[in-house]
Amino acid sequence: MDGAKILVVEDETIIAMDIESRLKSYGYSIFLAHSGEGAVKKAEEAQPDMVLMDIMLGEGMDGIQAAEQIHALFDVPVVYLTAYSDKDTLQRAKITQPFGYLIKPFAERELHVAIEIALYKHKIEKKLKESERLLSATLKSIGDAVIATDEKGIVKLINPFAEALTGWKQEEALEKPLESVFNIINEKARERVEDPIKKVTREGIFFGLADDTVLVSREGTEVPVEIVGTPLIDEKNKVIGAVLIFYDIIERKRLEKQIFNKKAGKPA
Repeated sequence: MDGAKILVVEDETIIAMDIESRLKSYGYSIFLAHSGEGAVKKAEEAQPDMVLMDIMLGEGMDGIQAAEQIHALFDVPVVYLTAYSDKDTLQRAKITQPFGYLIKPFAERELHVAIEIALYKHKIEKKLKESERLLSATLKSIGDAVIATDEKGIVKLINPFAEALTGWKQEEALEKPLESVFNIINEKARERVEDPIKKVTREGIFFGLADDTVLVSREGTEVPVEIVGTPLIDEKNKVIGAVLIFYDIIERKRLEKQIFNKKAGKPA
């Protein structure tokens, strides 16, 4: 990606200048730092698009420690350039979620490809995070309760309205089986109604799961609900989960009872 700003962190001045010269020929803007502390400071000043980080930087903060701080503070992708590939170093490096790891000496073409892939991956990751934030904000503002699961019925998302109706907080509900969080029964038979995930998988979108369905909250409160189920489909048209939208129908039930009693000549 032409014009990308790259911070090169290398304590060997000659190597740093060589990398700078090579990368400038590809149209990148290059900034140099020679220590871990200097890398964090330069990242704040230059706001680079990515960092090429040597791991061993002499005294003070090493490259992995610097990468941890840069990743946490600025969300900048890091590619390690190092002569070390031992198990312990690799394990420490992996924790910082690098976008690449090149062993010295490396070819110029390898370096260029690693940079382009890292920039592209970070761009896609950023768009995905933005989409997730938008989805999260949208779901929180929806006036109905929403629960999303994977294909096995494990809860992956629950919005505030669903929290209120089920009595389950998001941090408690996530990764639990749907039936643990979304306890729905037939009000008259006092038995569990059909599994909504199975119904979605079998029929696709459904409007209304069963008559006289009530949701039993974590505290034991029973609320009559209407349920809409929608499958989550991947690019191969395979069901990978489900979204359940539900809302209490207490008021609707009350009005229906009033109308029934009126027709039957009974007091409201």
